[in-house]
Amino acid sequence: MIIDFTQNINPESLSPQTEFEEKVISFLKEWHSGTPTVSVQTSGSTGTPKVFEIEKNKMLNSARMTCDFLNLKEGNTALLCLPVEYISGKMMVVRALERKLKLIITPPSIKPLEELDQEIDFCAMSPLQVENSLKHLHFIRNLIIGGAQVSESLQSKIHTHLSSGIHYPSTRIYETYGMSETLSHIALKQIYPVSEEYFSVFDGIEINMDERGCLKISAPNLNPEMLQTNDLVELKHTGQFKFLGRFDNVINSGGLKIHPEELERVLHRYIAREFAFLGIKDEKLGQKLVLVIEGDQTKDLTSQLDEALKEAEKTFSKNHLPKTIHFIPVFPRIPNGKLNRKELLHLLQ
Repeated sequence: MIIDFTQNINPESLSPQTEFEEKVISFLKEWHSGTPTVSVQTSGSTGTPKVFEIEKNKMLNSARMTCDFLNLKEGNTALLCLPVEYISGKMMVVRALERKLKLIITPPSIKPLEELDQEIDFCAMSPLQVENSLKHLHFIRNLIIGGAQVSESLQSKIHTHLSSGIHYPSTRIYETYGMSETLSHIALKQIYPVSEEYFSVFDGIEINMDERGCLKISAPNLNPEMLQTNDLVELKHTGQFKFLGRFDNVINSGGLKIHPEELERVLHRYIAREFAFLGIKDEKLGQKLVLVIEGDQTKDLTSQLDEALKEAEKTFSKNHLPKTIHFIPVFPRIPNGKLNRKELLHLLQ
């Protein structure tokens, strides 16, 4: 199904052919109803999943910020391949409404571009979807990746596929930073063709840090409250920041504070598997650093691990090396596919 928002669309006149199309049309009916808000479900990646009401005018403000940043124009094409129960899918529809885009609707899957045979101006995908769509990324002019961090390994694969043979300078790919409370993202970081270190916030967004070094967000056009995160950051200046890791994931081992996400970024250059650094209780150290890898141990993995840990020691110190390495067949995950660190730690302990 394609919904052309350059025309006046009456949701009642649309004929859904799939369950996903029915959900999209249901959201459009809710949008065109007389109520000033819509219901949005959180993913539960940083806490208990919940449903809350969001003002439609603030969703339009968010949509305008993204469309302006990417320079999207009326009549451009967009691809919706994310669930509309969550803010990520809803905002794709709202962006199409706000900028009068032609919205192509395809059911969410891990290979959403498999049937794509035309160029698209704009799309939002999860890292897992991108991982399974590398050969088709050149069809997308502006791609934003959200829902989880983009690993070093995935960034490398993106550059390899888009730079091999024919170069695709018209394709721009960004990692997003945001949450349900900021109505999707408030900052983007380009990862192709340029690999940027820092996220750039949209116009109208102000950022700062608290005494812990965690990000504070002022976005009055999106949320009237000052938003306090548990995300440790490095500020470059008032408009740019680097994400270091979650405050509640920090491991205190013998007085040394270790950011597991920073270690994981280094190892992802060498290891394609899913893995995580965790801190388990230890009488002497307080917390002992351990590495947990999904799947079985193999000879190839052992070789990759040796190289990766040498790089980690060179980048950080020998105290950043794991005391033990564990292998678990399948990692616990929350419904949107993100790793459930708390449950993984519980399994170990």
